[in-house]
Amino acid sequence: MIIYGKQVVLYVLEKYPSLIEEVMFSKELEPKLFKKFASLDKKIIKLDNKKAQAMAKGGNHQGFFLKLKEFETTNLKAIKDSTFIVILDGLTDVGNIGAICRTAYSLGVDAIIASNVKQLNYEGIARTSSGALFDIQFCQIPNILDVINELKQNNFTLMGASMDGENLKEFKNQNEKTALFLGSEGFGLSNKVIKKLDKKISIEMANNFDSLNVSVAGGILIYNLMK
Repeated sequence: MIIYGKQVVLYVLEKYPSLIEEVMFSKELEPKLFKKFASLDKKIIKLDNKKAQAMAKGGNHQGFFLKLKEFETTNLKAIKDSTFIVILDGLTDVGNIGAICRTAYSLGVDAIIASNVKQLNYEGIARTSSGALFDIQFCQIPNILDVINELKQNNFTLMGASMDGENLKEFKNQNEKTALFLGSEGFGLSNKVIKKLDKKISIEMANNFDSLNVSVAGGILIYNLMK
């Protein structure tokens, strides 16, 4: 797993040095910072600019790269005692998933489950979440009905955003265990999820707007439901 960009690289160096397998850079580092990388006793590689651009696929790498151990997801059993879980229904965009990871962790969400997807770009999510992917418990479970059944068996109240749901401003979440479902970028929540929800919630908007980016909507919902 390769990550790049100064912010996420320094975050991992500070909080998760045990994940680092190799250090790569394409610019001169400050002696103090180089010493910190060297103290890891890991292979350090100097990249030329062409190689760095190729590894970052044109992204803004700022000269910083790390090779990490492969990302390990958790499982449903490990998070069954959580009180607030976010479930991503068919989301694949790394920018949105990364933003949700960062927001969820900062607001105290216990875990995130990615479902209704075959594979995810964890390298991209680690970068766009600025490292928050490593902070929060993250599951990937392809069959969302399996997720729903497991959550119901563990007494979670299933909630999701819907245009015909109760106004979020007027709703008070008094449930001990909440599972918030967020729909995919283009299609929203799938019908099989909507049919299983215990509660549908709507975000009232002004100026004739009828939709929000999923990471923005997710942040609003999480903040209000966790009050």
